[in-house]
Amino acid sequence: MRQSAKYNRVVLKLSGEALAGDVGYGIDPKIIESIAHQIKEIVELGVEVAVVVGAGNIWRGKTGSEMGMDRATADYMGMLATVMNALALQDGLEKLDVETRVQSSIEMRQVAEPYIRRRAIRHLEKKRVVIFAAGTGNPYFSTDTTAALRAAEIEAEVILMAKNNVDGVYNADPRVVKDAKKYTELSYLDILNEGLGVMDSTASSLCMDNQIPLLVFSITEPGNIKKAVLGENIGTIVRGK
Repeated sequence: MRQSAKYNRVVLKLSGEALAGDVGYGIDPKIIESIAHQIKEIVELGVEVAVVVGAGNIWRGKTGSEMGMDRATADYMGMLATVMNALALQDGLEKLDVETRVQSSIEMRQVAEPYIRRRAIRHLEKKRVVIFAAGTGNPYFSTDTTAALRAAEIEAEVILMAKNNVDGVYNADPRVVKDAKKYTELSYLDILNEGLGVMDSTASSLCMDNQIPLLVFSITEPGNIKKAVLGENIGTIVRGK
């Protein structure tokens, strides 16, 4: 019997670090393959999937600023790095015969479509995976904010925030503090008031204002993306006020 998904349209937020695997830098082909297989699983359930990728495995705007680089320039470099990650993920998906489109907020017609909201929605309706690259196209905004913005624009029902080696939201870093408390449910106000490092304040406010729930879970366990869209109790759910 075919399983029924809880959500019809989702935004999957992948950190750049998740694509690097244990190496910590660059793109691990095995990780790309694993994530592509997991995305294919939910596409086969009939879920419309949009993906937002980060760039921390290649470049961070913050790092550039710490080096004395102009912040805007450093952020644009990070946006270009997200395009590299998006193309790698597109390649992994298309090897599995999953139709995929990369849409970039910075125009580069030779490698990606420009981001056009109505075109993105049409791709999703045709069950193509859409990967949003180059952030919002503006410096000073994170890819978390991009995920929140695109989710609002395409009317996604949830943001699936796939973390690397962390299976939810804790009150402290569980890799450092052994008795750190894991939350099963939070509000966006809790995140803002307690300064929990789930997503930046701009992204949290955008999700809260548009009533977009957020599910934080680990990407390192195969099958977790499918569990998330089936509504299984994994990770931490963040919603409302």
